[in-house]
Amino acid sequence: MPNDPSEPVPGVSVPVAQPVTRTRPAPRYKVFLHNDPITRMEFVTKILRGIFALQSSRAQAVMLEAHETGVAFVVALALEQAEFRVDQAHSLARAAGYPLTFTYEPE
Repeated sequence: MPNDPSEPVPGVSVPVAQPVTRTRPAPRYKVFLHNDPITRMEFVTKILRGIFALQSSRAQAVMLEAHETGVAFVVALALEQAEFRVDQAHSLARAAGYPLTFTYEPE
């Protein structure tokens, strides 16, 4: 009787089909800094450097842009990171008595 094609043949390797998986990057969210007339510029720069890991010159530029135009782009992050860092910044600002505001939106 001929070999059944569904049965493995000794000594012959059978290729195993691997499922095709594609990893998509997490959607990113743009974080924005909003100007306010109360929060000290030095405090804003400190938050941008400490929470958002901006270099000193970039933090200064973002702070000045927000001061001059009302809002400035800070960084693009995954949603969880954007939420976490904005919450951290708001918590530190409120504890220091400042109304510093960051927002985020889909990229």
